[in-house]
Amino acid sequence: MAKRKWSKTRIAVAVSCAIALAFLLLGIVQSVRPAPREGAFRVHKGSIESTVSALGTVMPATSVDVGAQVSGQVFKIHVTANQEVKKGQLLVEIDPKVQQAKVDADLAQLDSLNAQVADQRAQLQLMRLLLKRQRALARDDATREEDIETAQANADSAVAKVASLRAQAKGVESSLRGDQALLGYTKIYSPIDGTVLTLDVKEGQTLNAVQQTPLLMRIADLSKMTVWSDVSEADINLIHKGMKVRFSTLAAKGPNWTSTVRDVLPSPPNPPGQQANSPTSQQANAKAVLYPVVFDVGNAHRRLLPQMSAQVFFIVDEARDVTVVPLRLLSPAAGDMNTFIARVRSHGASSQRKVVLGVRNRSLAEVVSGLAVGDELLRPEDGIAPDTSGTARQ
Repeated sequence: MAKRKWSKTRIAVAVSCAIALAFLLLGIVQSVRPAPREGAFRVHKGSIESTVSALGTVMPATSVDVGAQVSGQVFKIHVTANQEVKKGQLLVEIDPKVQQAKVDADLAQLDSLNAQVADQRAQLQLMRLLLKRQRALARDDATREEDIETAQANADSAVAKVASLRAQAKGVESSLRGDQALLGYTKIYSPIDGTVLTLDVKEGQTLNAVQQTPLLMRIADLSKMTVWSDVSEADINLIHKGMKVRFSTLAAKGPNWTSTVRDVLPSPPNPPGQQANSPTSQQANAKAVLYPVVFDVGNAHRRLLPQMSAQVFFIVDEARDVTVVPLRLLSPAAGDMNTFIARVRSHGASSQRKVVLGVRNRSLAEVVSGLAVGDELLRPEDGIAPDTSGTARQ
């Protein structure tokens, strides 16, 4: 028992010694690591992006407002909100009694006209026989000219009546086709594959399609979304088709989606599903001139939902693994927008250098020439501390 306690004590001592040795080695490594002296910033490698930021709205790339083309009472609703539907799937049934009655009336009227046509054709055949008989009697001078003319008139009248009845039958056939189409509209089918976003009717509700089409539901394909972003007129000339873009939503931290610009619209139409006189559009028009820029993004996992707000970054230019420096450590040089002056400390003395910059944003810039990794830049004379936090995105 004493030996077991002694072995545990030895193990504890060994672990403590190992931890102490590790901390000692860490202190030695940190003491020999090069660091900028007080009041200086050491130039280093990093990545930089020049971006244009904007706000956007996520909308389905394809959506359809399903309406009713006939009036009547909603008889049966076969779907619910947020249900997946297929193209051609039955969505809603409207009471077909009124439309069926119109179709039945058309069929009855058409049957009546067809019967009248048959009757008039029989009368026409009789009139032609009487006319033929009168002409035969006239060759033997056994009839009067007046009787021949009467027989001819009766035959011509029968021909006209047949034509009139046939024209009426065609009119009824046209009405029948229209009423049959309206009867078919009492069953409403999905025009696309998608998801039922909103359901705006209830069973038993009466629809009036005389003045305007009643909205029954909205169906959208959520597998592909379109982001409608509003870019200020000051930045719109920097945006073009095919430009890389990334964006994030409030539901996800950080820019999780990337895409390319599909179109830059010359006038500010409203995105699908947003009314022209909506408060959002009125406020935007009152504050600034904004131009819509749209791009598409896949949504196979359904993480993007309609009407989500998006923080969008259009990547104007970018550079990876390059020499970077904070802009506030530089002073503009006269005559060239890309040339700046930097105060560099070397061997205890300070000097000025001309620095040519490449890609830049609001805080960082790429060094094309004039500085190298490891150079120490002095703080500005106004005493503002430099940003030594590495890469920044604007």
